[in-house]
Amino acid sequence: MTTPATARVRCRLAALVVGLLSVLVVNAAAAQAQSASVPSAKTLYYAGPSGRYLMDGQWLFRLDPKDRGISEGFKDQVATAGWSPITVPNAWNATDESLESFQGSVGWYRKDFRLPSAAKDLSWVVRLESVNYRSRVWLNGKPLGSNRGAYLPFELRLPSSALKRGATNRLVVRVENKRFAYDFPPSGLSVAGAPTGGWWNYGGLLREVYLRKVDKLDFSRVLVRPELPCSTCAATVLVQTVLRNAGPGTVRTRVTGRFGSQRLDLGTAVISPGAFKSLSRTITVSKPKLWTPATPNLYDVSLKATDAKGKKQPVLQSYRLRSGIRSIKVVNGKLLLNGRPLNFRGLGMHEDDPKLGFAITNQIRDREIAEAKELGATMLRSHYPLHPYTMERADQEGVMIWSEIPVYSIRTAELKKKIVRDLAAKELAENIAANGNHPSVMVWSVGNELSARPGAVQGAYLAKAAKTAKQLDPTRPVGYAVAGYPAAGCQPEYAPLDILGINEYFGWYPGPNGQVADRTLLSAYLDSVHACYPNKALVISETGAEANRDGPVEEKGTYAFQQDYVNFHFGVYATKPWLAGAMYWAMEEFRVRPGWQGGNPRPDPPIHQKGLISFAGVKKPAWFDVQRMFKGTTQIRATALPGR
Repeated sequence: MTTPATARVRCRLAALVVGLLSVLVVNAAAAQAQSASVPSAKTLYYAGPSGRYLMDGQWLFRLDPKDRGISEGFKDQVATAGWSPITVPNAWNATDESLESFQGSVGWYRKDFRLPSAAKDLSWVVRLESVNYRSRVWLNGKPLGSNRGAYLPFELRLPSSALKRGATNRLVVRVENKRFAYDFPPSGLSVAGAPTGGWWNYGGLLREVYLRKVDKLDFSRVLVRPELPCSTCAATVLVQTVLRNAGPGTVRTRVTGRFGSQRLDLGTAVISPGAFKSLSRTITVSKPKLWTPATPNLYDVSLKATDAKGKKQPVLQSYRLRSGIRSIKVVNGKLLLNGRPLNFRGLGMHEDDPKLGFAITNQIRDREIAEAKELGATMLRSHYPLHPYTMERADQEGVMIWSEIPVYSIRTAELKKKIVRDLAAKELAENIAANGNHPSVMVWSVGNELSARPGAVQGAYLAKAAKTAKQLDPTRPVGYAVAGYPAAGCQPEYAPLDILGINEYFGWYPGPNGQVADRTLLSAYLDSVHACYPNKALVISETGAEANRDGPVEEKGTYAFQQDYVNFHFGVYATKPWLAGAMYWAMEEFRVRPGWQGGNPRPDPPIHQKGLISFAGVKKPAWFDVQRMFKGTTQIRATALPGR
């Protein structure tokens, strides 16, 4: 029988062989110059504006481990030697589990390309879906801009003065994945001098890169926000867009479209060069087909901006997405989906692959959604925003999303700095802008496991973050996940939140002064949390036990222990009718950090082995226990509460 541990060894050996072969291929091709290519007219996800081109094909990469600085490193971009041919997305340390790899380095990416059209009246934008962590971008030797942070996209305009419309252009991206105590997530050292961090620090262009064509007008933002007063009510849908005039002259435009079978007319606007203009319209859907996990009904939404000056009125740009009508709110401590109380079951996840690291494919994302559905889960949670394709698949498959920003374990001394709190709130705003149109998003989570006993500093952040979320999206609750310890007590700083997630590991980790070592204290602890926050929706946001071997049920790290653990914990949750849901951490194993033990007396660092599926893809015995319990739980009440 192939065990997850055996499969893990085989996987490492296979990765080593692949790495050696890659070195041979790279050495043979390193001296070859990159040939320019035209980006492909395709995307890896559906929603977005017209004119997107995937910058696929060959890229070049070179590692700069000594970090000679921006100016010195940039000089090498004209050389042909020393560059390795790669494809993007790419994590340069995908199979490197060393301490040096985790602590970060500097890498340079280069892409030679020709524009899909040489027309002089077109503008162009480059869109990078996720770069970890700090990046600087150049086009043909001229700086375009910089960005800080991962997991969310950013765009840079390509100035006409730097573009070569009928010749080869060169895009260069410098990426630095060295992170600090004030980053999201932070990096640093424990009191024992060991590296800290909740998931592996992969460096590179971790998601795809696009080139975008803009013909005078650009849909800078599109918001589709359904509101459902009650489960049997008509819905109202706000459709709003912000347009940017990217051309040299004034544009008169009309924006029209469709929401499902209904026509949309957002009106006409005159926009000066370089200016922005917002247009909106609210429509009524009298008998909406509601989005639920069992019936994930979606509406096709399309918009087009036409040139309204002449008689022909050509389309300058269009936009498409899929929307879903549903309500999600907290009433008297209950989390209600379309007025029906939730008691969902879900999973935590991190995007990781033995060979690709974070730079996974859509095929892997499909598999992850399928595994969650097979298990009976209706909710997924990660510590950072997920890929747009994953979000779209969640919309289509009826999987709810706990959408969280990576404000994870930031020390109070760093959070005390106003700039850090402001940057965290900015990341939240960017997540809402990027993912607010997805009906699968149930909660905007503002962080995870800050101090378990918050003071004024954390209180100020939580208040600012909750206010930001409510202003940008008043239709969804705001949540936060805390480390569950009995001594934490009731905290007034959580007052601005609608949902409180509890990360509880009773009977696995000892906790401060052994507070959570005894699992029999779990039930009373949960009751005490409910007594503290009777009007908040309470969710088990994490629980889990490592497992990598056969052995007795009383021995931590065995499959039998993990099975007993999940049966006990989810058995306790079943006795708490006021719980809004519970999630197991995590669905699949992933890399954490060098020296990771995870409470396992016989660990296999850096792998987090609480997963129900091993890193090599083998289901553990506890998978089937969790599947039985998830599928045996009524996760959504059959009828709505009166008036909801």
